Order: sequence, then C-alpha cells, then structure tokens
Amino acid sequence: MAVKESSGKLMDKMPEPDPDALVKATLNQITHKFMVMSGKGGVGKSSVSVNLATALATKGFHVGLMDVDIHGPDIPRMLGLAEDLTVNQAKRIIPARYSPKLSVVSIEALMPDKDAAIIWRGPAKHGVIRQFIGDVDWGRLDYLIIDAPPGTGDEPLTVAQLIPDARAVVVTTPQEVALADVRKSIRFCKQVNMDILGLVENMSGYVCPTCGDTLDIFGTGGGERTATQEGVPFLGRIPLDPALVSFGDRGRSIQVEAPSSPVAKAFKSLADQVEILG
Repeated sequence: MAVKESSGKLMDKMPEPDPDALVKATLNQITHKFMVMSGKGGVGKSSVSVNLATALATKGFHVGLMDVDIHGPDIPRMLGLAEDLTVNQAKRIIPARYSPKLSVVSIEALMPDKDAAIIWRGPAKHGVIRQFIGDVDWGRLDYLIIDAPPGTGDEPLTVAQLIPDARAVVVTTPQEVALADVRKSIRFCKQVNMDILGLVENMSGYVCPTCGDTLDIFGTGGGERTATQEGVPFLGRIPLDPALVSFGDRGRSIQVEAPSSPVAKAFKSLADQVEILG
C-alpha cells in the first residue's frame, strides 16, 4: 500500500488549510471511537483490533480501522491489503477497502520499503496521527477502531488529545506479568480522562480441536479479576487458537473462513458487547 504519485511522505501530499477544523469535521462524522491498547507487547492487541473491526463490519456497521502503531504496523498484512492508496479531488486520502463496510489506513501504506525502520520522535508521530484523522476521507462511520502500540507513550497520548471522546479497549493475557502492565494502561486512561469501555482477556485457554477440552496455558480469569478490582467492565475472553495466527499471516479472516470456531464466536461476542456498551 502506497499513495500514488507520492514520495512516500504524507506531508508532501496533504494540504494544511486548517488542521484543527479538518480533524473536527472528520470526527463529527464518526459515532463511536475506540482505541485498542495494551500495557505490554505480545498480548495480541492487533489481532483484537482487526477481528473486532471485522466482526463489527460483518454485523453491518460502517467501520474504519486506523493503525497508529508507527514502529510496528501490522494491520495491512493481517488483512491482506497491498493495493495503493489514492487521493481524491479534495486532496484527501481514500482509505483502503477490506470490504464494503471496512476501510483501513496505516503508516505502512506510506513506506516505500515495508521493512524499513521508522525512527521518529514524538512531534512527527503526532503530526501523522493528526493527518490520519483529518486528511483521510473516512466518510460517515459507525465505529473507528484505533490500533495503538503497546505502552503509554506518544501514540496513545496523541489519540487522547486529538479525540477527547475516544474510549479505550484494554487487552491483556491472563498471566500476572501482563496484568501488572495492563493496570498501568488503566492508570494512563484515568490520568488523561479517557473513558474505558472495558477489558479483554486474550489467549484465554487453548481449546483442543479434537476433544474440545480447554487447556489454560497462560492461566485464566486474571483479566476478569483485574477488571473487577479496577472497576471497569469485562468484555470477555478470546481463546488461544493457532488458526488465528495462520489466517492473519495469510491476510485472511477467521470469521469468514471458520465462523463456527470458538475464537470466531468469541470475537462476535466481543462485537456484541461493544455494540451494547457503545
């Protein structure tokens, strides 16, 4: 994915008549905004972002998926998106289409070398995220899902500043080391006055495809206990399934390819919870 006739730098293509006005006008067309975040890496945050967005789109909602993980953008590859982005007559980027209901934008779209390291400081990240909101022609959306990098650094802080009504979906695994970090994410949200929609426990048990028994490889129940202790809603558990990794590596959706699998059903349940609480 790369913007046609572009040097690979978003700044070269986008005019800046009034960035604040563009951001405000764009956000006014989006009903619900959710930032998917985690206290540490390796908890499957991007998988949750992709599959939550896909599940909501499958339910018939218009969904945008914005990848602001500047240093490790994975969303385009997980969705099998490789086409160029284009710019419309108003000089706004048209997001890539995964399906008629799901559109996607990622920093990887603007990198000529997909394997190049992105070495940016905070102001550059802030500028690009601002443009991902104001300079992208998202149109009217029911949901904007924002995939943030792990931790509480520049990217989630920028989202909190630019989208004051965004709410957090916090992802963790059941093990205590992840739960300790997720509590920091919850503290972050409270410090920046970001409402928390709820907490998701990912990799919560491996369901044997032969016998149907569940093996709690990383433990279980820690996410729900932490949600209760911190006074935030618990959105549900997503089981560990190697097929989810396989589908993601091939840019395919497990919800389309294996809708009756436990993990596909879990993401549908998560989308139901988001719709109810949203």
